[in-house]
Amino acid sequence: MIDFSQLDKTIHEKGRLAIMTLLAARAGWPFQDLKAELKMSDGNLITHLRTLIKAGYVEETREMKGRPQTCYALTPAGRSAFDGYITLLEAIVRSTRS
Repeated sequence: MIDFSQLDKTIHEKGRLAIMTLLAARAGWPFQDLKAELKMSDGNLITHLRTLIKAGYVEETREMKGRPQTCYALTPAGRSAFDGYITLLEAIVRSTRS
């Protein structure tokens, strides 16, 4: 039996899972690109990003590219947490197919 309490509640929320998935696929997403890809409002996106930053899963960097730009990437802890989350989801899927 799968212990669903092992699902990381920080990642499991739909918006944060979407953010983590994008950041796992490509590092260095600018805020505006994340916003456009996820179709989130500024406030919704920044709230989720702050939660992930506070958990130590995401880091932000500020760059000057003509104008200030904030980019986001997974931290090593975030990568590990995401990999563990995906592994658990895969185990859940496998258990339904046995």
